[in-house]
Amino acid sequence: MNLLLMLEDDHDRIARFRAIVARHHPNAVLTIARTAPEFKSAYWSLTETPDLICLDHDLFTDSPDDPDPGDGRDVSSFLTTQMAKCPALIHSTNSVAADSMMFSMRDAGWIVDRISPIGEDWIEVDWYPVALDIIENGTSRGDSINM
Repeated sequence: MNLLLMLEDDHDRIARFRAIVARHHPNAVLTIARTAPEFKSAYWSLTETPDLICLDHDLFTDSPDDPDPGDGRDVSSFLTTQMAKCPALIHSTNSVAADSMMFSMRDAGWIVDRISPIGEDWIEVDWYPVALDIIENGTSRGDSINM
């Protein structure tokens, strides 16, 4: 795991994602965008292909005066117009939106999986092992189901 690009707005989640990546991959670069426009800008700024793209769906502002952050579907729609370069992992409690993101990206040729953020330790117990498996094996859990 060298380079990850993530869409995530929650400060606590961000800290936990950074901690788990730093603990297991101290030289990895984790770029986190808190809004859909920030993600697109970070994507266009990449100088190398990420090992994994991670996407949340529901994004919230810190203040009522902040601009609209967009959502994960804005990003997945954008990614469907790009060549699939790396796997993606969607983490969202909004299951309808997460499924929509996953299936549209799969239809566009992306390897995509999704997990539900359930429990206090889902990042450490669920997200990290699935992320590592996708990076190492280049497949999603759904690939075996859809074959």
